Amino acid sequence: MEKRLPFEEPLYELEEKIAALKRFMAEQNLDLGEEVERLEARLAHLKVETYRNLTPWQKVQIARHPNRPTTLEIAQGMLTDFLELHGDRLFADDPAIVGGIGLLDGIPVTLIGHQKGRDTKENLARNFGMPHPEGYRKALRLMEQAEKFGRPIITLLNTPGAYPGKTAEERGQSEAIARNLRVMSALSVPIVVVVVGEGASGGALGIGVGDRILMLEYAWYSVISPEGAAALLWKDAKEAERAAQTMKITAQDLLELGIIDAVIPEPLGGAHRDKPEAIRRIKAAVKAALLELMPLSPKTLVDDRYEKYRRIGRFASLFDETPSTGGA
Repeated sequence: MEKRLPFEEPLYELEEKIAALKRFMAEQNLDLGEEVERLEARLAHLKVETYRNLTPWQKVQIARHPNRPTTLEIAQGMLTDFLELHGDRLFADDPAIVGGIGLLDGIPVTLIGHQKGRDTKENLARNFGMPHPEGYRKALRLMEQAEKFGRPIITLLNTPGAYPGKTAEERGQSEAIARNLRVMSALSVPIVVVVVGEGASGGALGIGVGDRILMLEYAWYSVISPEGAAALLWKDAKEAERAAQTMKITAQDLLELGIIDAVIPEPLGGAHRDKPEAIRRIKAAVKAALLELMPLSPKTLVDDRYEKYRRIGRFASLFDETPSTGGA
C-alpha cells in the first residue's frame, strides 16, 4: 500500500469516493456520468491547489517519501551501459553510497549518489542512506578516476546525514568528508550535483561540491534536519514543522538565496508519482548543464567553481551597514 502523507488525505478521500461511485454505477446500471465528471474536475483542481501551496514541512515529507526515485533507478533511467563499481580499496564497500560509469546520450560520465532502501530490510542494508567514511572514500576514488579519464561527474544527493555512530568516527568520518570537499573543489572535470531528496548536512555536502547545483522541486537541503534544528532551538524534535518554516531549506528558498542554480520541476504530486517522467526531467537538466560546462578548460572550471562558492552568503562590515555578497 502506498504511503499516504497527512496533507494528501482529502485527495485520497475524493479518489475513493469517485471509485465507489463508479462501482455503484456498474452494479446498478445507472448513468451518473455527470456527477463523476464533476468530482474528477474537483479532484484535478484540488491536486493543483494542494501541491502549488505546499508548506516547507510538507515538501520535507514528500522528499522523504519511500517511493522516491533512488540513485540506482535514476542511473538506470538516465544512462546506458551503466556499470556499478564497488569498494574504497581501503576498508570496505559502503552500500549507502553507490557509483559507477555509463553513457549519457553517448557522453561517458561517472555517476555517484546516496542510496536508500525501499523497506526496512533494504534500509538496514543501506544504513538508511547514511554513509560511513568508506562510502565517501569510494566516491573519492571514483571521482579521481573520472578526472584521470576526463569524464564529467554527476552526483545525486539524498541522505538524512552521514552516519554519526562510533564506528564511523573511529574510521575518520569527518576527515573523509573534509578530504572530499577539498578534492572536489579542485577537480578539473565538470561536476553537476542534483539534490533529489534529502540533502542533510555534511553527509550531503561530502559529494555535493559542484559547478552546477540543481534541486528537484520538493527536495530540501540544509546544514541540519528540521528535527535536529528543533531539538537545538526548542529542546523538542517534535517542533520540526516549526523549524522547517524558518530554515529556508526548500529548493525555491535556496534558488532565491543563490545557493543552487536551478529547480527541476517534479510531476504533479512528487517524483514518486511518475518516476520515468521525473528521471527524464533530471536527465534533461543534467545534460543541459554538462553541455554548458564541457567546452570550458580545466583552469576555467576550477576558477569558476572557486568564485561560485566565494559568492555564496551575505555579510555586513562593522563599518558599513550595507550587506555585501560573497565570502569574507
